[in-house]
Amino acid sequence: MGRKVLVLNSDYRALTVCSVYKAFVLVFADKAEVVHRVEDAYLRTITRAYEVPSVIRLHAYVHVPFKSVMLNRHNVFKRDSYRCVYCGAKDELTLDHVVPRSKGGKTQWTNLVTACKKCNSRKGDYAPEEVGFKLPYKPFRPSYVVFLREFSGMGDSSWTPFLIQGHLAES
Repeated sequence: MGRKVLVLNSDYRALTVCSVYKAFVLVFADKAEVVHRVEDAYLRTITRAYEVPSVIRLHAYVHVPFKSVMLNRHNVFKRDSYRCVYCGAKDELTLDHVVPRSKGGKTQWTNLVTACKKCNSRKGDYAPEEVGFKLPYKPFRPSYVVFLREFSGMGDSSWTPFLIQGHLAES
């Protein structure tokens, strides 16, 4: 089962995402409760059927000092929907520094975009405007909650109220 479950802290703030089986173990061990379940979906044993959770809440509060999205190739690709920001291609993707490193550009969320090899090669050591490229949006660092909601690709509509609440709390 590839479905994922949103895990909330005891104060209903989004913490993370886990597998259905991990969520089931937390609920079964009485460490969490089911806040929302998937309709007409069950985990079955020989003698019993258990509801499949889509959102669970931990009973004990877990202190998390700061939750951010790690800067790595995979997460930049996710943010950019696995498409070249210059031409929209989906194949042979690389990372591109909008302001080239040779010109002082840093390796950070606001300077990295997804580019196909062809566009990245064409852009080379220039700014996008210098070669006729236009960025469709300014590169940004996604907040953790926004990343879960918009870019994880694994949530369902039952997550929305908790992610919106978490986004307001993050601001």
